[in-house]
Amino acid sequence: MGKPRSGITDKQRLFAMCVGSRGMTYSAAYAEAYDCENMAAATIRREASKLMANPDITTMVNRLVAAREAQGQASAVSDREKVLSKLRHFLDHAEGADAMKIRSAELLGKSVGLFKDVVEQKSPANSVEVEAKLQAKLEQLLASSEDKPNDTSELH
Repeated sequence: MGKPRSGITDKQRLFAMCVGSRGMTYSAAYAEAYDCENMAAATIRREASKLMANPDITTMVNRLVAAREAQGQASAVSDREKVLSKLRHFLDHAEGADAMKIRSAELLGKSVGLFKDVVEQKSPANSVEVEAKLQAKLEQLLASSEDKPNDTSELH
C-alpha cells in the first residue's frame, strides 16, 4: 500500500482526521490510527510528533480544524437565532403572564446589548487641585470657628 496522490497514507489520513475533526490529542490520534499495543507512551508521543511535522498532515489538520470551528460558529449563530425567535414569540404572545413578557423583553434586550452597565471612572485629581480644595476647606473651617464665641468655660 503506497502513498496515494494526496501524499498521505490511509493511516496518516485517519490520524489527521482524529486530530482535526475530533479534537483528539496527537498521542490518542496516533493510537487510534496505528497499532500501538507494544509501544511505550514516549514512543507514541514521538511518532505522533513526527507525523505532525509532515506538512501534508499539518495542512489537512489545519483545514479540518478550520472546518470544525466554522461549523461550531454556524451552530452558535443558529442557536442564537432560535433563542431570539422564541423570546420574541413569548414577548408578543404570552397570555396573562406579564412576568414572562417582562423577562422575555429583558433577555432580548441583553442579547442585543441594550442593558450595558456604565462604569464611571474618575481620575484622581492632581496635587494642585487637591491642595486648592484643602486650602478652601481650611479657610471655610477657620471662618466658621471665628464666628463662634470662644467661651471655653462651658467645655470643662
